[in-house]
Amino acid sequence: MSKLSPSAGRRRGLRGAAVAAVVLGLLLWWLLPLGERPPSGTITFSTGTLRGVYQEYGVRLRTAFAQDMPRLKVRLLTSDGSQENVTRVATGKADFTIAAADAVETYELNDGPGAGRLRGVARLYDDYVQLAVARDSKINSVADLRGKRVAIGPPESGVRLIAERVLRAAGIDPAKDIQPRADGIDTGPGQLRGGAIDAFFWSGGLPTDGLKQLASKFAFRFVPIDADLVARLHAEGGATRYYRATNMPESAYPTVQNGATVPTIAVSNVLMTRADMDPRLTEWLTRTVIRSRDGIGAHVHSAQLVDLRTAIYTDPLVLHEGARRYYRSVKP
Repeated sequence: MSKLSPSAGRRRGLRGAAVAAVVLGLLLWWLLPLGERPPSGTITFSTGTLRGVYQEYGVRLRTAFAQDMPRLKVRLLTSDGSQENVTRVATGKADFTIAAADAVETYELNDGPGAGRLRGVARLYDDYVQLAVARDSKINSVADLRGKRVAIGPPESGVRLIAERVLRAAGIDPAKDIQPRADGIDTGPGQLRGGAIDAFFWSGGLPTDGLKQLASKFAFRFVPIDADLVARLHAEGGATRYYRATNMPESAYPTVQNGATVPTIAVSNVLMTRADMDPRLTEWLTRTVIRSRDGIGAHVHSAQLVDLRTAIYTDPLVLHEGARRYYRSVKP
């Protein structure tokens, strides 16, 4: 048997390595979702206020998108919250965002610019209304806020929308019967701790970092929002149908709640885009949102609640065609 020269052996080894690389590349290409290259380009994602769940979720979603679609650049924009987010996507100032269902419905009922172009990508998790006061405060109900300094959120936030409705349901005019402040989760906790306000509303996923951080520095508690107030809200019709009476679980803020649940209101959040967004990009993005649930959920508790079985229910928005393709592809 003849022996290969060292140079011939090296050449054969290099050819073998090249063939293996090609085979591996083809295999990886075949295993890619849709059997094609990931989308590229630039998208703008509108998030929320600092220390809020929208912002943290958006940052971690950008990381997940980078792993699945490395040539896609994701530009994040902070915002007041749901109302501003809906407007941005509808008018083309952002491509994707997260917003509460009541804010989406309100925009549509008000026939906001571009409302007919809005489309759903995935139902994500529920926001809970959290009304915080100092632990020794004499405020024990929403009605007790009359005459008090109350932070009701920035003007274009989802917090502002729901806080004003809750106050009116309790017989309080937000413009006249309280001293309204525009603080959100980024500044509200510090204002409460410093005594500059008597209470503040927040609507967000559980738990929210801004409140977790406050709990480590300041003694506060939550004011219950009873089911009768939710019933009064429902009687108004319109977007209030998205509010449901529930209890904030005792595990949300253990050192604050001391094993007790808190009656409150919940409303679902929707990941949304526009009808003119590229279906292939939207399909890939939807896939990443669902698949990244556990990884993001290890840091953002609310993300653990994203569920493939309920993600398709993006009411009041119809599903974007790209999202629909993804859900059809994984349907048992």
